[in-house]
Amino acid sequence: MRVLFVTTEMDDFVRVGGLGAVSAALPRALRPLADIRVMLPGYRDIIEQLTHIQIVGRCPALAEMPACSLGRAATKDGLPVYVLLCSQLYDRPGNPYGDESGHDWPDNDIRFARFASAAAELAMGKLDKNWAADLVHANDWQASLVPAYLAWRGARLPSILTIHNLAYQGLFPKDSLRRIGVPESSFHIDGVEFYDQLSFLKAGLVYASHLTTVSGTYAREITTEEFGCGLEGLLRVRSDAAELTGILNGIDESWDPRSCSQLAQQFGAGDWVGKKANADYIRKQFGLAVSRGPMFAIVARLVHQKGIDLVLSAADEIIDAGGQIVVTGSGEPALEQALIDAHRRRPDAIGVTIGFNDAQARRIFAGSDFTLMPSRFEPCGLSQMYAQRFGSLPIGHQTGGLAETITDGETGFLFSQPSRASFLGGVRRAFSAFVAHDQLDSMRRSAMGRSFSWSISAGSYSALYRRLASV
Repeated sequence: MRVLFVTTEMDDFVRVGGLGAVSAALPRALRPLADIRVMLPGYRDIIEQLTHIQIVGRCPALAEMPACSLGRAATKDGLPVYVLLCSQLYDRPGNPYGDESGHDWPDNDIRFARFASAAAELAMGKLDKNWAADLVHANDWQASLVPAYLAWRGARLPSILTIHNLAYQGLFPKDSLRRIGVPESSFHIDGVEFYDQLSFLKAGLVYASHLTTVSGTYAREITTEEFGCGLEGLLRVRSDAAELTGILNGIDESWDPRSCSQLAQQFGAGDWVGKKANADYIRKQFGLAVSRGPMFAIVARLVHQKGIDLVLSAADEIIDAGGQIVVTGSGEPALEQALIDAHRRRPDAIGVTIGFNDAQARRIFAGSDFTLMPSRFEPCGLSQMYAQRFGSLPIGHQTGGLAETITDGETGFLFSQPSRASFLGGVRRAFSAFVAHDQLDSMRRSAMGRSFSWSISAGSYSALYRRLASV
């Protein structure tokens, strides 16, 4: 099977959130099962890292979207990658979605519609004369117009849209229809219209042959009013028609503390001296006081969804009980500043790095005793899997992928409500386990023995691909 995997992030080159990790790992896990090729926008960071890009096709201008070229290259391990080359849209500082001060680019409708339109052309065999797709796998709102453009062009090509986070929908004024060549006739309640705006995500939910999410629990949650973000009615229809599937994400094999070269000291289950060496390294790096108490980690995007405010509200109680908190991540400026202020108040007990560095994140997981994940919702989550593999027991809200990947009282702790009281209940259970050495040892061993292999997810996707392609 020839599969075009359309995404706007890939850890090899650029990462904003979990989508980058998924886009790097899932296509590789699928390579033995399909001829899978990744398509990305030609951001500056990607172009600079690819050594050889062969131009294979050109897209003429469409509506207000400029002409562009399609290049083909490959990762270092040979995974084929297509990049859409258009310097006026993608050669910019900042991240894929916004400028260096965190504001979305005002022309994101054109940037990602141009990308989706070109992906549809490639899939149909109109850009690379040597390749066409049997199926398209699009990811999140930025690629959600791919199934729609295929439908508007009359292509009978099956498509999957994976919803990594329903809260990000790609909403634009109705005038965007004209700017990106979307037929006016599609702007209605059963099409791309969402409260008198154009919704990229809704277009994908309507036109894709099948929808997936990144955990079975989240697939059920998004059909409810609480988690459906106003799209629960449409999602219930797709679910009732057996056109919505939850497939849990995995993590790659590099998350093994016995062989990870980025740790202060490698260690395995039972080697708690090795784990302590990583804790000592982190305390020294963040300027924390020497302590016999537990270290709590946050490795996350610093946004409201992740419950960072709940951690801030509970920080004094954690510290008064003998704990320390180490944070790395970036996100909403107000939360970043609140964490910096908390560090300034208690530099001996709270360490904060704004930004993300993979090596540092691995050392924090390796050195910490517990990982805090009080997310209000969590489609899948990767940090709780990384944490378990590195012997840091996650404390998570019982939602989405957290509910599926944390075994309460065995590999971590779950709490029932995204509230300060419920969260502190989970934290207090962690403190109790920390001083009960046999329990802590048993839980760490169980957590580190978990397997979150991508091969399981790849098998599920491969079966879904083949079923859709045979219809």
